[in-house]
Amino acid sequence: MPRPTGRVLTLLELLQSGGTRTMAELADRLGVDGRTVRRYVDHLLDLDVPVESVRGRYGGYRLAPGYRLPPLMLGDDEALAVLLGLEAGRRTGLTTAEHTASETAAAKIRRVLPRHIAHRLDALLESIAFTDRPGEFDTPDAEVLLTLADAVRHCRPVAIRYTDRTDRRSERTLHAYGIVAHAGRWYVTGRDAGVGEDRTFRLDRIADARPLPGSFEVPEGPGPAQRVLSGFATAEYRHEVTLRIQGTAEQIRTRLPAGVATLEELEPATGEELEAAAGESGTPGSWLRVEIRAERLDWVPPVLAALDLPFVIERPAELRDRVLALADRLAHRARQG
Repeated sequence: MPRPTGRVLTLLELLQSGGTRTMAELADRLGVDGRTVRRYVDHLLDLDVPVESVRGRYGGYRLAPGYRLPPLMLGDDEALAVLLGLEAGRRTGLTTAEHTASETAAAKIRRVLPRHIAHRLDALLESIAFTDRPGEFDTPDAEVLLTLADAVRHCRPVAIRYTDRTDRRSERTLHAYGIVAHAGRWYVTGRDAGVGEDRTFRLDRIADARPLPGSFEVPEGPGPAQRVLSGFATAEYRHEVTLRIQGTAEQIRTRLPAGVATLEELEPATGEELEAAAGESGTPGSWLRVEIRAERLDWVPPVLAALDLPFVIERPAELRDRVLALADRLAHRARQG
């Protein structure tokens, strides 16, 4: 027969599953009478677990929000899901707290895992790989993230202290449209009220976020994720590259995603250009103008080679020289042996 302490923990698990549990249901699940159920509820209240009673025909007991996190009762699958989430967040840089917080939370759960579940978890973690290495990314401050999320939900301005990539510090008033996780980093996108333009900010570079009075309306248009990707593709960099590539948007996006390049559909090619392209690809097709902003040009020629689609370089002339140099190196190596 279960001991009273075991029944109290079972009661907590039943209440944590959500909703209001009637007295009759709890008494039946615990195998006790109503008076004993009330006594077990008193035990939880003594432990500062926020249990509240609900009166009426369909009344009973339910958990209410408390001033601190009560003990959590997790099933095997739930515990495994939490641990995998913590590990995936740590390895991909998408944790929202210091690494020590993630590690201590995982350690607490692992200590109480049944041995057979712990062994299966270890086997899984040893057999999976992540493309991003642990510790590769900076972690945003959790309080900053939560403040911005609240500002997004309620459309309230927020004051931020920001350090850009040149280490220049500034204070800005932001109308935040949304928070985006992209390529192992957290971003917030919205209107910078000081300059009257949309901007994207890295969360790990925001030192402080403070809500301001007032409200704003989110303009119609692309969602936050698309705004972030478009911002990456149109940001000011050292080189502005313009190409014409014959192919579909889907083909080009395999090597030049939305965060790297913008695409514009052009009229079908004609004349000598069309004949040359048809000779290369076998079938003439539509052309797209591709614009790229880049700090360096060395990565662009290999990408064009990997696309294996007809292209025309409009600018800069330096890129044309780099493509020819790559072609010469490849031809030379192909002839060796």
